[in-house]
Amino acid sequence: MMYDVCIIGSGAGGAPIAYELSRAGFNVIVLEKGPFYGEDDFTKDEIAVSRRDLYTPLLEDEQHVIYERQSDGSTKRYVGSEYQWSFWNGSMVGGSSNVMSGYFHRFKPNDFKLRSVFGAIEGANVVDWPISYEVLEPYYTKVETVIGVSGTVSTHPFMEPRSRAHFPYPPLAENGLTQWFDTACKTLGYHTMVTPRAILPYRDLDRQGCSYSNFCGSYGCATGAKGSARAALLQRCSARIVSEAFVFRLESTHNRVTEAHYFDKDNRVHKVRAGIFVVAAQAIESSRLLLNSKNRYFPKGVANNAGQVGKNLIFSAGGVGEGRFVFESLTPAQQQTLMEPGLFVNRSLQDWYEYSRKGVRQKGGTIDFLFEHANIIARSTREFYDGGTLLWGSALQEKIHKRLTRSRVLTFEVFNDWLPTDHCRVGIDETVRDKYGMPVGAIYLHAHPHDLEVGEFLAQKALKVLESMGAVDISYSISSSPPPNLVAGGCRFGNDASTSVLDANCKAHELANLYVTDASFMPTGGSVPYTWTIYANAFRVADVIHRRLKTART
Repeated sequence: MMYDVCIIGSGAGGAPIAYELSRAGFNVIVLEKGPFYGEDDFTKDEIAVSRRDLYTPLLEDEQHVIYERQSDGSTKRYVGSEYQWSFWNGSMVGGSSNVMSGYFHRFKPNDFKLRSVFGAIEGANVVDWPISYEVLEPYYTKVETVIGVSGTVSTHPFMEPRSRAHFPYPPLAENGLTQWFDTACKTLGYHTMVTPRAILPYRDLDRQGCSYSNFCGSYGCATGAKGSARAALLQRCSARIVSEAFVFRLESTHNRVTEAHYFDKDNRVHKVRAGIFVVAAQAIESSRLLLNSKNRYFPKGVANNAGQVGKNLIFSAGGVGEGRFVFESLTPAQQQTLMEPGLFVNRSLQDWYEYSRKGVRQKGGTIDFLFEHANIIARSTREFYDGGTLLWGSALQEKIHKRLTRSRVLTFEVFNDWLPTDHCRVGIDETVRDKYGMPVGAIYLHAHPHDLEVGEFLAQKALKVLESMGAVDISYSISSSPPPNLVAGGCRFGNDASTSVLDANCKAHELANLYVTDASFMPTGGSVPYTWTIYANAFRVADVIHRRLKTART
């Protein structure tokens, strides 16, 4: 059978295209490596989800090899299964959008022109995007409606232009601690933001509203309130979805992809033919697929005659911090407020999305504030020591009980740009193969020192908020450790075919019918989580492909 469109991957980069084109009457197939879970399959089992990685492949079966650049310029090699170092985040229909927290911030206009606004940075491959914020803005707005974004449009110094004055859904219910936060920030002269969330506050769009279970990040949503690609799009479209289908090779001529080859769960090989192919398998795996698809026309991998596939891999720079609020310093009313179950904090700061350092204009970032994750095992195990002494028996029991019932931890996350460099990229490791017999992806890691400077600057602002609120046991960590849930690049788009893989519409420069629409297309990552931008761009590319298919039919 010949399909109009074959989409490889079903997350935020692939699902909008399946949704739009199948609803427009085109014959669309989606090939997803992971299983098809629905709302009834999602539980709050911490052992299964967080400690046994239920939603990601076993590293013994599927892994990556990591090459970490050391400070002296040498490289240290890690085999993922040996070091339990995983770069998987969500292998299932809907991808990692099923397990996101749903913090939705738009990029700012200057995120699209980092090079021209802030200038070159030595050792970094910073470029402007081939499209502007104005091009993507209507699609940000579309995501608000179709995926469902809740919140309040908050005024702050770096607020981006919006074509709609309000979000389509009101903010989620908030814990009373937000009032303490707002008061502290006002005293400090900071502008608080109500964090937009891709979570429905009530039933709509054929989905239930939020149940306030306090289990968002790492967990699937049992009500469908979270705007995952599966719940919001794939379950509402007519595309054919084939789960447990690992695409291992793309066949091509000199200028067209002709077939996608995949293994099913029984290791049988199947082939899919289509007029247009869309790769959206996650940034690392999309590069790996192209690099593994070598032929006489593309000896270095499909779409890679210019040698750009896998280059300029980026993550999100920054780090985390926290402070604890204890009953001893609170009134009975404040104690009750602090322990309100389930309700969100949903506060962010973007006062330093841009700032000046030594008279030089700098790109800054975002600080999101949230309660410590509800995982009870993780919260308990952090109490095993008192100073450097391991606790046992009743002493440990009493400490855990007091910490869990008479205090609460407010955390923050810093998001700033991970600058692209020559030393951070995706390749192929020919010596290690997965359970399908395919060479695994090689991840070369390097963080530019500028990333740490910006992260440290932002963290100090967050610490002042916690101090002003009266928190104790305040700590933070800004590091160059790459978060596997925030990875992009590898197939950056641009106008120059010698320095990019894709054109401005995310079509491969070298092939007439291949598009890449997951986070791979991003040349820089902004200073916010990526999901909203991935969704928006995929809807944009869906329009491009729709016009192309419609023209071909007439």
